[in-house]
Amino acid sequence: MFAGAMLVAMAVDAALGWPDRIYDRIGHPVTWIGDVIDRAERRFNSSALPFWRRRMNGVLVCLGIAAMAGLIAQLIVWSLPHGPWGAVLTGVFAWPLVAARSLHDHVRRVATLLARGDLQGARDAVAMIVGRDPATLDQAGVARAALESLAENASDGVVAPLFWGVVLGLPGIAAYKAINTMDSMIGHMSPRYRAFGWAAARLDDLVNLIPARLTAVLLVAVAGSGWKMALKVMIADAGHHRSPNAGWPEAAMAGALGIRLSGPRVYDGEVTSEPWVNEGAPDPGPIDLGRGLNLYLAAVLALALVIAVVALL
Repeated sequence: MFAGAMLVAMAVDAALGWPDRIYDRIGHPVTWIGDVIDRAERRFNSSALPFWRRRMNGVLVCLGIAAMAGLIAQLIVWSLPHGPWGAVLTGVFAWPLVAARSLHDHVRRVATLLARGDLQGARDAVAMIVGRDPATLDQAGVARAALESLAENASDGVVAPLFWGVVLGLPGIAAYKAINTMDSMIGHMSPRYRAFGWAAARLDDLVNLIPARLTAVLLVAVAGSGWKMALKVMIADAGHHRSPNAGWPEAAMAGALGIRLSGPRVYDGEVTSEPWVNEGAPDPGPIDLGRGLNLYLAAVLALALVIAVVALL
């Protein structure tokens, strides 16, 4: 039942995304979760508290919000009918938590603007999906940022929620999105979040352990004639990434496209020294963004096929 429901969620997302008129009226489940996280952070992350107390508060808030999301989802499941209609309705409720179409549309906009030569427009567009300073990015930097976001969010925004949805149903996908949202909001090493966001970052690493590697395998599998290089770069460079998970899909993407990713970047005015993924390969350009999007779509279709097989079994 869970696998069939996730196929429904994928289908609705592919057809509709999350329409602006719905967002303008009620927002989005992730923004609702974000509001809860923001309130909890302001309430329990006071700078007046000692480090150990802020870390303990962060652990309790992280577990509490994830459990709350899962419990609300379970209450919804209990209210649904059994059988095929229950699976369809479960998929509809899971639909907002799958971001396959929105990710594609955001990266497609960056690719279109770069192809037109509108570097400033491309910077503005890529700023919607990455945290680095877009003003410092040249054309290659914008393309790298967009492809890195595409690879990482293929895992965080598509494969991981669907994986946990197949395994644990609606509560699984809801709890995952809560954890991932907490990581994106508070799971940083800045002085403000180093203690309070520690649990969110560690739990996010844990729940993405399998999905990140599954995403990389899917990208290798659909890389066509480039699968050997994708596999080679994935094995060689995935472990060099600052994240224990993001390096897997990024390395597979870099190898499949024959370009380099990662490298130094600017956050909050400071240059961070990051190793290159597929060092020695050329920088990506607008054409490579289009190729990356095609690879991403093929991986999503391959994922749908895997889930369909699971549903049949």
